[in-house]
Amino acid sequence: MFQDEGRFGRISLSRRCWCPRPHRPVCRSMVTQESVYAYATVSVSDGRLDTLIMPHVNRVCMQIFLDEVASRYPEERLLMILDGAGWHRESCLNIPANMRLVSLPPYSPELHPVEHIWDEVREQYFGNLVFDSLDALEDHLETALRSMELDQPRVKSIVAWSWIINSLLF
Repeated sequence: MFQDEGRFGRISLSRRCWCPRPHRPVCRSMVTQESVYAYATVSVSDGRLDTLIMPHVNRVCMQIFLDEVASRYPEERLLMILDGAGWHRESCLNIPANMRLVSLPPYSPELHPVEHIWDEVREQYFGNLVFDSLDALEDHLETALRSMELDQPRVKSIVAWSWIINSLLF
């Protein structure tokens, strides 16, 4: 499984949109510093996506996420591949018994399939939206992530890169 965190804030993303001629679309915009963080792990072999929305990215939240994922798969041995963020260090975490952590090389987001999950969520669910509160943003993010979790074929089509699948076969 690959694991990553994504920040979702009340900064609106302006996207292209359609409207009839000669009218021009008007989209609201907002920039504030309020954010929540989505933690996700994805299985590239079958498209299973597990997510959790947290207020911060730190060691405490990472521990909660690892414990949650381990409890969702108690009978499986999990190999969790993650980036080199400071809160991912094994020395800072109590790794669940059914889990092992492996780090990706530094400065290599192109190797991380979860980055493309974040791109898909932002593109499909957050374009041209302004949220009145952080709670409204979190509710919308929860709906978007739930939709992705329930659509395993779609997730698999995003993350099942041939080099990863081929490496699993050996």
